[in-house]
Amino acid sequence: INISNQKNVTLVEVSGRIDSSNANQLGEALSSQIDDGNKQMVLDLAQVDYMSSAGLREIVSALKKVRGAGDLRLSQPSVRVREVLEMAGLETIFQIFESQDKALGSY
Repeated sequence: INISNQKNVTLVEVSGRIDSSNANQLGEALSSQIDDGNKQMVLDLAQVDYMSSAGLREIVSALKKVRGAGDLRLSQPSVRVREVLEMAGLETIFQIFESQDKALGSY
């Protein structure tokens, strides 16, 4: 998990697999950013090759926590991750962008 600030937006780049063994690390990273006042966030999923329901729970939880004060937007989910998002019906609650630049520029 790599976190950086791009103007007024917090960019969270994740790589590898997100499953029950490490999803809580993602959740903690997102929560700590929100708690620190970073309410405009982009979660870059370009390097994530697998996301389990545990990972989905963490990003939905972060979205709920930031909603009203900001937003959590997704960029570049792999085909596999996008399929999981769609099966869970989450493509309708998250704004999903095809590039990091578009996601960052959407704020």
